[in-house]
Amino acid sequence: MGSSRFSLRPLQNLLRAATQTLRRHPRAVTGSIVALLAGTGVTAFGIAPLAPDASDLPRRLIVEDVTPEAIAPQLEALAGATLTLHRTEQTRASDTPDTLLRRLGVVDAAAAAWIRNDPIGRRLFEGGAGKLVTVSKAADGRLSELVARFPTTDDENGHPRFARLRVERDAHGQFASHLEQAQLESTPRLASGTIRSSLFAATDEAGLPDAVATQMAEIFGNDIDFRRDLRKGDSFRVVFETLTADGEPVPWSQGSGKVLAAEFVNAGQPHQAVWYAGAGKGGYFDFNGESKRRAFISSPVAFSRVSSGFAMRFHPILGVWKKHLGVDYAAPIGTAVRTVGDGVVSFAGVQNGYGNVIMVQHAGDRTTVYAHLSRIGVRKGQKVGAGDAIGNVGMTGWATGPHLHFEFRLHGEQKDPVAIAKASETVRLDGSQRNRFAQLARTAQSELDAATGLNGMPGRFE
Repeated sequence: MGSSRFSLRPLQNLLRAATQTLRRHPRAVTGSIVALLAGTGVTAFGIAPLAPDASDLPRRLIVEDVTPEAIAPQLEALAGATLTLHRTEQTRASDTPDTLLRRLGVVDAAAAAWIRNDPIGRRLFEGGAGKLVTVSKAADGRLSELVARFPTTDDENGHPRFARLRVERDAHGQFASHLEQAQLESTPRLASGTIRSSLFAATDEAGLPDAVATQMAEIFGNDIDFRRDLRKGDSFRVVFETLTADGEPVPWSQGSGKVLAAEFVNAGQPHQAVWYAGAGKGGYFDFNGESKRRAFISSPVAFSRVSSGFAMRFHPILGVWKKHLGVDYAAPIGTAVRTVGDGVVSFAGVQNGYGNVIMVQHAGDRTTVYAHLSRIGVRKGQKVGAGDAIGNVGMTGWATGPHLHFEFRLHGEQKDPVAIAKASETVRLDGSQRNRFAQLARTAQSELDAATGLNGMPGRFE
């Protein structure tokens, strides 16, 4: 009877080759297996569980009596719980303690009377409207606590602050008030835009607050005449602060703070600025370390329309063509007027066609004139600094409408104020600050570069 023999050597060689291939090309082999499974219509595969089948486990029934807590004690506990309600509003010019508390949903004549008579509480209704007020009240509608937040001056390093006014009622029903200053929290935001018609139209399209647009006009005011030099296609990039007080967005200045860095391209010429706090009270400098502030700022009022420039014009009262030896700024009555440079008030009073007028004497036999004012806020001999408020726009004297007439005199002769501001001297950072400023400028440049692609959408840095 014959016999047959079967050798395992070919199978062993095949397994050895397959193992080596898998080690050299694990991804390729895995991909091939997946493709094979997908192509052959395999629907499912699995591995037998290692744990025992649950149906085979023993079962046990446990019975336990549960007694729910009585409803009455629970209701009693809820009735005794203290309920505090919060509400926030902004103050109005016509507000009194009674009307403000009533609008906030507080019914508390005693609290209104106390605020009315308290020296600190009365501060809530002094100054401008728009203070942010939050109240906490008890379930019976009486006041528990009132906290008001409103703007105040920046600290010595230029950091924005706010005033916090607090009125509290203690457990005995007695009131106490406190007034303190605290730091505003700021978050840098960035935006970019293109001029199509006007500066404010472009900043509105980019979602920028008007306060930021005004700051840009101020920063670059000595480089660009925003009333006459803007061109369609000019562009800007800006990094600015958004502000919160105790976590609440502030209502003043549309919640915006200081411009931190900006670039404006006018007629193809770029102009940059960055805020640097290391120079005295802080100021804006170009990326080469040269101050954007000159000895004379560009305008005695915040960005507004020039109704008559330094040129020949038809006089609206005299009815003749006459050279206009100043610049007229159309603005609503009451608009703040500021001095354009450091100096001393040489005249403050009424003078012929000027009406209420202020004259400020500056170094180098230079004088500035601010006419047709509705209010004079300085006195003769008083020292003033560039940007200080000295009065308000009006239409006193020979004026047919509300505006500020502004003159710049050199040795008694009227000169074009815009040209003087552009040509006035400036300052540069000293050597000890150059390295620190250079690092700041590089950071500002990278942030402005990040703003380029926003296409009108505001961005944010965390």
